[in-house]
Formats: sequence, structure tokens, C-alpha cells
Amino acid sequence: MKTSKCNLSIAYLIALVAVILALPGQLPGQTGAANSSGGNGTSATRRSVQVDQVAPGNLDLAYSFQIAIYENLLDELKKTKQFQQVFRDGDLKASEVPNLLVLKTTVEKYTPGSETQRAVTTVSGATKLTVRSQLLTREGKVVLERTVNGDVRFFGSNLRATHNLARNIAKTIKQSNLSASGRPTAILTGQL
Repeated sequence: MKTSKCNLSIAYLIALVAVILALPGQLPGQTGAANSSGGNGTSATRRSVQVDQVAPGNLDLAYSFQIAIYENLLDELKKTKQFQQVFRDGDLKASEVPNLLVLKTTVEKYTPGSETQRAVTTVSGATKLTVRSQLLTREGKVVLERTVNGDVRFFGSNLRATHNLARNIAKTIKQSNLSASGRPTAILTGQL
């Protein structure tokens, strides 16, 4: 008799654990984007962003660098969790999303470096990139505009500069404290 009560208790415990694990942390209609704004009981949703292809500007920048900047930007923006969704350029789903921002990146300066020189001297051979990043509303209104740098000075491949650049752009956007309306809390033009 005791064995059947013990088995029944274990079965209830297992069923309870299964139900708890099966329930999602949020209801299906909710997103993790709802934040309290100012304590007045209203909530604001995070914006989504579409990352446009990187424009080489007037420079003869290798296509591999443009693609590396673009792919690194997608990864770094997702890591910040600043945006509800991060879309690629040309993604048809982006046209259906409200509160969409568009990130445009134009290369302004590029100094090709040398991995060999960096490894031998550590004083010369740095690869440097400077870009103009603009975050715009769907209507074309500039929300955030910054000049951002990325480089690799010591060890690492030349493409490492593209990763550092993308990380700096994502960091700049995250630190800008965009409101749900897409407006920065302060005027944010300048250089990082």
C-alpha cells in the first residue's frame, strides 16, 4: 500500500514538473520588448531594424570587406538585443513590420594593413576603417548619425577590422538610448 502511494506521489510530481516546463515564460502574444516607460503605466515596444548593404563610398574597397562588415553588423546587432528583429536588406517581411528603422553604412576611409608587418613590428601594418552610420525611419528621417572606426592593430587578419567596426557600430546604437518612437534621448551626431 505504501508503495502505491509513493508511486502516485512521484507520478504527480513528474506531471507537475512536466506542466511547469511546458508552459512558456511569456504568453504567445507577448514579446520581450515591452518595457515600462517612466512609471506612468504605459509600455513601449522595441523597434526592428533592417540593415542595408554596405556602400563603399568613393573608395575601391574589396567586396569581401563590404560583405564582412555587413555580416558582422547583423551578428552584432542581434547580440545587443536592442531590436525586436534584425532584417537583411531586401527581406520582404520587413515591409510588414511597424516601427522599422533602416541602418545605412557608408565607408569613408580605408587603410589596408599588413598582417605580416603587424606580426613582426606591432607598430605598423594596422588595418583601419572609418564609416558613416545612419539609422533612419522608414520615411527617411535621420534618427542617429555617427562616424565610427574599426581597426586591427596587432594580431589578427585584416578582416578582423570589420568585426571590430561592427561591434563599435552596435555599441554606439545601444548607447544611444533610442526611445520606442525611434528618437534618441539626445542629439547623437559625431564621432566614436
